Amino acid sequence: METEKQRIEELVKQLNAASAAYYNGQDEIMPNYEWDALFDELTTLEEKTGYIIKDSPTQNAGYEESGSGQKEPHEYPALSLAKTKQVEELQQWAGAYPIWLSWKLDGLTLVLTYDNGNLVKILTRGNGNLGTNITFLKGAIGGFPQKISYQGHLVVRGEAAISYTDFAQINDMIEDDDEKYANPRNLASGTLNLEDPAEVKARHVRFHAFTLVHLDEPMVSWGERMHFLEELGFDVVDREATTAQKLPEAIDRWTKLVESGKMDIPVDGLVICYDDTDYAASGSVTGHHATRAGFAFKWQDEAVDTKLKYIEWSCAVSTISPVAVFEPVQIEGTTVSRASLCNISEIERLGIGKECTLSVIKANKIIPKCIAVKDAVGAPEIPSQCPVCHAPTKVHVSENSGTKTLHCTNPDCTAKNVKKFTRFVSKWGMDIDGLSIQTMLRFMNAGFIHEFADIFRLKEHFGEISQMEGFGEKSVANMEQSIEKSRQVHPVNFIFALCIPLIGVDAGKKIVAAIGFEGFLQRLHQGDGFEDIEGIGAERSRSIVTWYQNEKNHSGFEDLLHELSIEHVEVQDTSSGSCAGLSFVITGDVHHYKNRDEFKAYVESQGGKVTGSVSKKTAYLVNNDVESASSKNRKAKELGIPIISEDTFIEQFGGR
Repeated sequence: METEKQRIEELVKQLNAASAAYYNGQDEIMPNYEWDALFDELTTLEEKTGYIIKDSPTQNAGYEESGSGQKEPHEYPALSLAKTKQVEELQQWAGAYPIWLSWKLDGLTLVLTYDNGNLVKILTRGNGNLGTNITFLKGAIGGFPQKISYQGHLVVRGEAAISYTDFAQINDMIEDDDEKYANPRNLASGTLNLEDPAEVKARHVRFHAFTLVHLDEPMVSWGERMHFLEELGFDVVDREATTAQKLPEAIDRWTKLVESGKMDIPVDGLVICYDDTDYAASGSVTGHHATRAGFAFKWQDEAVDTKLKYIEWSCAVSTISPVAVFEPVQIEGTTVSRASLCNISEIERLGIGKECTLSVIKANKIIPKCIAVKDAVGAPEIPSQCPVCHAPTKVHVSENSGTKTLHCTNPDCTAKNVKKFTRFVSKWGMDIDGLSIQTMLRFMNAGFIHEFADIFRLKEHFGEISQMEGFGEKSVANMEQSIEKSRQVHPVNFIFALCIPLIGVDAGKKIVAAIGFEGFLQRLHQGDGFEDIEGIGAERSRSIVTWYQNEKNHSGFEDLLHELSIEHVEVQDTSSGSCAGLSFVITGDVHHYKNRDEFKAYVESQGGKVTGSVSKKTAYLVNNDVESASSKNRKAKELGIPIISEDTFIEQFGGR
């Protein structure tokens, strides 16, 4: 008995330490599958001995969050759900009642409160009773409206998540190894601990409502409640009405969807709940579970053994990362032959040898992961040269975590400059679909891309690319079509794509409008400056000239000109335009123009200027809500600047 008590205390300590990191966006110290296994062991021991510690994770809904945010009590406790890996237990729980099946999203639970049609509060789940107020981030998180038509008191609970696509892109662009995230859930948690709303918004966190906790009027059906939230403008979790009898087939169908790899939103299981919310609310509370609030289903991890063939090393923005390539195996319906090993420390932790047998799972049914090693022989070779530029490598040991990572010592390595390639192919640049950061890094590691112009020569490698994992003839054909389409490019987009420091879309527009692309080209060749162009100035002019004088940039630019056709744009005379000499600020939604960028383009075509903030130089503030109490409206009134609607603007200055 004493030995079992000691084991319980040891498990509680281990699980709570992992939870602290999990809920506060810190480094992952324990994989999900390991946490679940230890939690199951703890639950079994507690049931057997009756020995339950107050701080046991079986008795708490979450974890006390760190950070300086204001802590507030929840109006309704955010309790967690009981979990099982047995479909039969779900059926027994459902009984004869109508139920709903939905995803168990792998993110961070948030609780939103509305009064009189306005979003008034956002709390994190915290420990279930006390959460952190992050209302200041309401404009940085997607998936919910800030104003709703319902005027009563409304409380919504949902999951804030980051997609696998955004997770991969964000992680690849983080240069400090200590700042990288273990998984999308870890990234979502860390993101909502940030204090800069602009940085949070850039990470594309989206809220997915999974239950309507309260509204003033009676609405018993959970299905009706979710439909009501959709009509109000919320992103709502996918769901399906079913019964205990139909549940196995439904779970099998939903599981196959995850296994197909088509789910971009992270999920770590499924949830069932009763349609009758009155019945659901009538249950008791055991530990940190409301017995009838819902029941979570977690998938059994299927581990498969396979032989390691070799370790592939791929260069990214900051590190050279190892990938285990092994003999193909079938795991949960798909063929798997590769799994990331993250870094040198993970290779050492697992005990991977030059030859060995790997035990592999698909974490959350999606991501291949090595969890154990046996029969290891020899030590894996750590490359001494970068796979992209062949410069010497070095092993870096993090001062904070002690993690060992491999780095290229060449600051000009193509892979380290992938941010520039991302800008080159972006919508505002060459607008080439199908070339994500991950794809370009793979092509760089394969030796296909060294400079911008190589993108237009990828056709030479399409045979090899079509044989690469994740590609095929159709995807390669789509890539070719997108690349060929981009060869015809507007000069503003081309100038932006060049990644000249300080030269963005606005500067490109000013240059092209004033002297045309031919004039831009002529001044580059002659070494003349651009400070005479309004809005460019000496610093930007110097940046352009210095950029072109660099031999690598000069030769790359001329190489691109041989691959592309730059559209001819007439030099604009905007001196007599309807907006000539006037400065505008455009805020809020627009109705006549597609978006504010199109509105801005019209103003600039008529000789006007659009800025982001109201000042004494502002001629007009355009806001379709002229009576708004926004900070821009208040500032305009203080300065005596006219506030006009879009309709009034069109009457006075033309346009749509």
